[in-house]
Amino acid sequence: MKTLLVLTCALLSVSAHAGDLVKDVRARLADAPLVRGQFEQKKTVAGFKKPLVSKGDFLLARDQGVLWNTRTPFASTLTLTRKSLSAQQGQGGAAYHLDSTKEPALAAVNELLFALLAGDVSTLQKRFKVEGALVGTTGWRLELTPTDAGLARVFKHIQLEGDAYVRQVKMDETRGDSSVILFDQLTQTPPPDGTEAERLGK
Repeated sequence: MKTLLVLTCALLSVSAHAGDLVKDVRARLADAPLVRGQFEQKKTVAGFKKPLVSKGDFLLARDQGVLWNTRTPFASTLTLTRKSLSAQQGQGGAAYHLDSTKEPALAAVNELLFALLAGDVSTLQKRFKVEGALVGTTGWRLELTPTDAGLARVFKHIQLEGDAYVRQVKMDETRGDSSVILFDQLTQTPPPDGTEAERLGK
């Protein structure tokens, strides 16, 4: 499947200048204040042949935050808002909470994660050189190279692919590790339930 996607992108891609590309990608992305769906993350660690695979579901509420629920192989929850990051390992497991108003670096990470998940190209341009191409009549792909010194110490580059939504994020780290996150079953409904709203309100 991965090979098929690469070949399809190669055959259908149309080059665009950076300024026009950003404008065109934004035009193809859905203006969705809320997106929820399923994810599969494969992390390849340098020195290990078999990738680490995790699956779960997520909710992105543009004005509130991101809920990231890993279901397998181990249950964990991550809550990311503009002001904080909270995580818990399973029911009653170890938990921690970080306040971005007291951690400037966390605020920058939060901004980056929001931008990656939402396909916020304008925000990404502040910290990355953005290159890429349009794919067919609805798709696009972007290659992000860090221009921010702090991010450059962590990432070689980040690749995004999508259509009306971000469908894939690939992150290559300077130490040799890499992660690929695939998004599926994306929808703009239903709105946050009581438990989700409580998490996002923290």
